[in-house]
Amino acid sequence: MSKKSTLSMPELRTAFEAHGYISDKELLTTVYLALKLEKPLLVEGAPGVGKTEIAKVLSKVFDTELIRLQCYEGLDENKALYEWNYQRQLIKIQMLRDTACQNLSEDDVFSLDYLLERPLLKAIRAEKRPVLLIDEIDKTDEEFEAFLFEILSDFQISIPELGTVSAKHIPIVVLTSNHDRELSEGLRRRCVYLYIDYPTIDKEINIIRAKIPEVTEKLALQIATAVNHLRNSLTLSKQPSIAETLDWTRALIAMHADHLDSTMVKQTMGLLFKNRDDLTAFQRDMGADGLCAAVKQATGMTNAACHCHNDDASCGG
Repeated sequence: MSKKSTLSMPELRTAFEAHGYISDKELLTTVYLALKLEKPLLVEGAPGVGKTEIAKVLSKVFDTELIRLQCYEGLDENKALYEWNYQRQLIKIQMLRDTACQNLSEDDVFSLDYLLERPLLKAIRAEKRPVLLIDEIDKTDEEFEAFLFEILSDFQISIPELGTVSAKHIPIVVLTSNHDRELSEGLRRRCVYLYIDYPTIDKEINIIRAKIPEVTEKLALQIATAVNHLRNSLTLSKQPSIAETLDWTRALIAMHADHLDSTMVKQTMGLLFKNRDDLTAFQRDMGADGLCAAVKQATGMTNAACHCHNDDASCGG
């Protein structure tokens, strides 16, 4: 392992902060141990809580390539590992025939020149230790998961036409899961496990201010409080993610807002709710005025700071 891959805990924290990833001690300790033990890191949590971002940040921290395998239903070994470039092979065969070559052999068309590397093989053959992101592993089936378990155990593959290919460097592996299905015990045992929940209000404020430095302290507080209230008070098919919090913040700044009010909330809810049922649930069960009132009560802001456009008692605090 290179010297740069053996960062101390304080160095890792500083590096994550330098790249705008706000983390806690538990997260950093888990990432540190996965790096130290050279074991895959399995990160579970709801969509949009920062699972994939860990792999992106690690690639920046170690100044190395991020190789991503995006999982989906029906993903098989060929799409994840390698395929032969059959079109190029056929062209080569035709060229050899046209030149009346009598010594055509497998080596002429089954060599690395005709191999299409997919993410897993690319990570194994990388000249520099890469970060391998296996994103949304829970979308694949058990058969693919078993195949992946073997790859992560040995970091080598057998290509019938070429022989065994072993990893030059053990990749930094990050697997993410939205917990759409239960993963096998074998895969879990192979990994260091991390669960990321939605952030607390204070943590989300820090994330907002790290990603969007121009936001005011007051607006960041109101936004983080509002999103936290939505997540905890409404039954939604998709909770607002951190990415959506940041999009909402940028939208409010673009509209020159320095505080939340019900009119602004009504105009920008499309940044937080991405389907009709959730938007309807918000309008029916809370509404813009109700959200503003909750933010006011939680933050102690005055009506001028978080203004509701009705005379409801709920809006008066």
